[in-house]
Amino acid sequence: MPSAKPVIGVTLDAEQPGGYSSAPWYALRQNYCGSLAEFGAAPLALPHLVDAVDRYLDLCHGVVVTGGGFDVDPALWGASSVHETVKTKPVRTQFEWALVQGAIARDLPVLGICGGEQLLAVVLGGTLVQHIPAEIENALDHSPERKVHDPVGSVAAHEVAVAPGSLLARITGVASFGVNSSHHQAVKSAGPTLIVSATAPDGVVEAIEHPGQRFCLGVQWHPEYLRGEADRAILAAFVAACAA
Repeated sequence: MPSAKPVIGVTLDAEQPGGYSSAPWYALRQNYCGSLAEFGAAPLALPHLVDAVDRYLDLCHGVVVTGGGFDVDPALWGASSVHETVKTKPVRTQFEWALVQGAIARDLPVLGICGGEQLLAVVLGGTLVQHIPAEIENALDHSPERKVHDPVGSVAAHEVAVAPGSLLARITGVASFGVNSSHHQAVKSAGPTLIVSATAPDGVVEAIEHPGQRFCLGVQWHPEYLRGEADRAILAAFVAACAA
């Protein structure tokens, strides 16, 4: 359903009482929606109502699965143990799982960002590294801003190498570029349908994509900060795919 201003569903985070409200509340950084709007989209925030997923997808031309300070339950990919750092949000994950499954079934464009990339991988049969420092020897620091309180979007934490011939390579037109970073988990196995389209110098998976879909891309960094030309190209291509 083509549109000059595509409606893009954007998933919310959820918090328990405290801080903003004495009741449970939703949260979303403004730049998720602002960056999409900059490229001509009409962002639509999606509450975690599984029964509403089909109606949401009727309204949307594409979906963004956002990041957040939590992890996908390791039981969902068959892990037999849980690292002590893992923090789950079952209601959010159940909703995003249904949303991603529905979007892929309809071949709607999907962009997974940070934790959204990890969720995308698990939905499509992949697995995750539960805690990078515990599983990857000589790993880079993939969450530097947690220590220095530097805004995640302002600094390139490391480079990523882009897989030749991938959707990401076609979008960005470069073999490597710098990205921001704020995560302690990562994709371990991309599963049977996804391919790895970018990696960090330490081998950590930084982007995945589904070659069989019109547009299905997950990135481990946060392009919504529009830190560089590659980030702008990713969001522009995603919005264009939603408008097609």
